Amino acid sequence: MLDTQNYEPRLKKHYNEVVRAALTEKFGYKNSFEVPVVEKVVLNMGVGEAVADSKKATSAAKDLGLIAGQRPVITRARTSIATFKLREGQAVGAKVTLRKVRMYEFLDRLLNIALPRVRDFRGLNPGSFDGRGNYAMGIKEHIVFPEINYDQVDQVLGMDVIVCTTAKTDDEARELLRALNFPFRN
Repeated sequence: MLDTQNYEPRLKKHYNEVVRAALTEKFGYKNSFEVPVVEKVVLNMGVGEAVADSKKATSAAKDLGLIAGQRPVITRARTSIATFKLREGQAVGAKVTLRKVRMYEFLDRLLNIALPRVRDFRGLNPGSFDGRGNYAMGIKEHIVFPEINYDQVDQVLGMDVIVCTTAKTDDEARELLRALNFPFRN
């Protein structure tokens, strides 16, 4: 039986034992609270076809729930746009925010299982930082995750993964993610 009280994810253990010391040495932090840490991971799935068929947004939310391990929130349109036949309040996607144990478990699955399964994968773009230490990437097919049964998927969807860190600069965040084994391109 799994001891949930003392359980520590593999990636968090790696962060505490290896990454913290390496970042402190490289950037010369005086205080242990200055060392950047991954704060949260936000998964977002936009479904443009949900305008015509509302079941597609529900299906996307179900798949996102399987990937994340927690129930997602269905996102709705803020305003009506006549050219897209979109009405205010209509379901257009789903999102979920992961923190603590679920966040580390998801990142571990993303780096070790999902990204190697992406077709023609040549590494993550090292320039996708926002200037404040947060990293965003897109995945074209959500079926690369092992939780999704390919035979039961009616439509292959893309998703956004945003990794929010406490780093002050992009360089610190890049080093943090590189130390956590994010496969950046050279």
